[in-house]
Amino acid sequence: MLFSQKLEEMIKQSVLPDIEDRMDELYEIIADKKNDSIEESKGELEELIEFRDDLKEILVDIECGEIEEDECEEIFNDIISAQTEEDDEE
Repeated sequence: MLFSQKLEEMIKQSVLPDIEDRMDELYEIIADKKNDSIEESKGELEELIEFRDDLKEILVDIECGEIEEDECEEIFNDIISAQTEEDDEE
């Protein structure tokens, strides 16, 4: 399987759903005005929205064939590395 296919599958089936779930959690935190971490949540939400939009642009590039396999491999490995670091922190 090509890295572009692996990357597309990972983004669609894993990364974007995880981002959307976390965004939903942050919207709930922000809606609860009694919470002390509203500003922190807003900052995280902005970062997630930007990351989600970047991933959607990558998907468009993959579908249009405008991204090289080596770049897909690098992005794929970066996402795996970030997920591993996140798992280690928990």
